[in-house]
Amino acid sequence: MKNILLLLVCLSFSFTYAQPDSLFIKEDKQEYIGPQWTQENKASVDLSEVAFVNWNSGGSNSISGLFGLKSSLDYKDKFFVWKNNIEVRYGVNKQEARELRKTDDLFEINSNMGYKPDSLSRWFYSARLNFRTQLTNGYNYPNKEEPISRLLAPGYLFFGGGMEYGKDIDKLSFYFSPLTLKATFVLDEKLANKGSFGVVPAVLDAEGSIIIPGKKVRKEVGVLVTNSYEMQLIENVNVKNQVSLYSDYINNFGNVDLDWRLDFDFKVNSFVRATLGSHIRYDDDVKTTKPSEIETEFDEAGAKVQWKQFLGVGFAVDF
Repeated sequence: MKNILLLLVCLSFSFTYAQPDSLFIKEDKQEYIGPQWTQENKASVDLSEVAFVNWNSGGSNSISGLFGLKSSLDYKDKFFVWKNNIEVRYGVNKQEARELRKTDDLFEINSNMGYKPDSLSRWFYSARLNFRTQLTNGYNYPNKEEPISRLLAPGYLFFGGGMEYGKDIDKLSFYFSPLTLKATFVLDEKLANKGSFGVVPAVLDAEGSIIIPGKKVRKEVGVLVTNSYEMQLIENVNVKNQVSLYSDYINNFGNVDLDWRLDFDFKVNSFVRATLGSHIRYDDDVKTTKPSEIETEFDEAGAKVQWKQFLGVGFAVDF
């Protein structure tokens, strides 16, 4: 895992340091046009469909949809940068002779504030807040009797402060926080009692009755490093790279939680576009399970790398 993390960090930071300018060279002074508020809103729909009629190779009819909404409100002046955004994504898939299944579910809020004492500097004293959860129940399909996740189960909150470098803060950012709070919420009693998503599980007696309920919040304090870079590869093709690395000081310092997204945006025209995305996660506190020798019981299998890939064609509208 450490070798994988090292490779990912090197790939991510290569986006940053491939630029010819030194980090410490100040930009030429530009005309100041005053404080600016910028608001952007985007709604998107990505669809895919497969249909078969007398197809001798076989196959199942299916249709998938991913719906997204993102809104941002940013402030910028000589010394301050304040970036805020909220994003909602929800995806579903329906195959012939199979129930409707969820493929994506995200509700996320970000707020980043930065201050630089020198108007020409590229370094900011920064504070960051990130909160994310999901909207509906998640299941280990085809079992839909028992949810494995719910609204605010889990929910994640990051809040901390540090230093941020940005030659163009909207396109390039390198952030280091030596002190960041991470709170994991599992506000569902059954999941909390199981110890899902790293919270302390319930204490049971010999008959399996709950003596002490499971904890619904897990708190950590650690170091956070992030890197994001957005660039145009060729005409009408943009790429955005985002990497986040977090390690808790108290519980197994050195075990790194990874969140890495790499997204390609292919613009066809003002409304139609295609997207190709990869999302990798690793959280040492989120353990997997495997069937045990006793039927209906499971043993812990440790944490594993999570990977999600997406390819879609759809519509996007700015408003």
